[in-house]
Amino acid sequence: METLYKGGESIISEGDPIEHFIYLKSGLVKLTRKTNENREQIISFGKPFDFVSLLSVFSSNTYNYSVTAVESSVTCILNLSTIKKTAQDNGKFALDLMMHISETTDRIILDNMEIKKKHLRGRIAHVLLYFSKNIYNSNNFELPVSRREIAEYIGMTTENVIRSLSEFRKDRILKIFGKQIEIIDLKRLEDLSSHG
Repeated sequence: METLYKGGESIISEGDPIEHFIYLKSGLVKLTRKTNENREQIISFGKPFDFVSLLSVFSSNTYNYSVTAVESSVTCILNLSTIKKTAQDNGKFALDLMMHISETTDRIILDNMEIKKKHLRGRIAHVLLYFSKNIYNSNNFELPVSRREIAEYIGMTTENVIRSLSEFRKDRILKIFGKQIEIIDLKRLEDLSSHG
């Protein structure tokens, strides 16, 4: 069954019972978890062909994170018991699922480690390059998240994000029109991400 979600709509809420296996057919979603201060922390982003329910589906009865549509997104809901039965009966299918779980976990761990070892400007460059190369395949795109969400994701303040984006614009690395981003000096942005 396919379901359409508008940007900002909840797909999965932390603590919900796991009843389905959810696959992202199109769009962009964010995976978040509540902190001890009850603030939302972005863990990762999901793009088309990701199994957005995969991180909890075999380890818990309830979701340990939330999934929210960042932009208009379509999910396919599959019967969880059918998926589990197929995994039990079909070794190749089970191995494919394990590979997807490992790839998703590795991506989250490596991305978070990569972000944490950078200074502020390098972290922001990393996020911009992620959207440019991995999500939109373009140097000109609409930023799908707010400055506050970027700050939460990279562990900095919103003010620092706003100031750094403004510096990138002054340094002629980016053109910024509201949420519209155009990378005009890709090499400098890549250098900032690598050495920042």
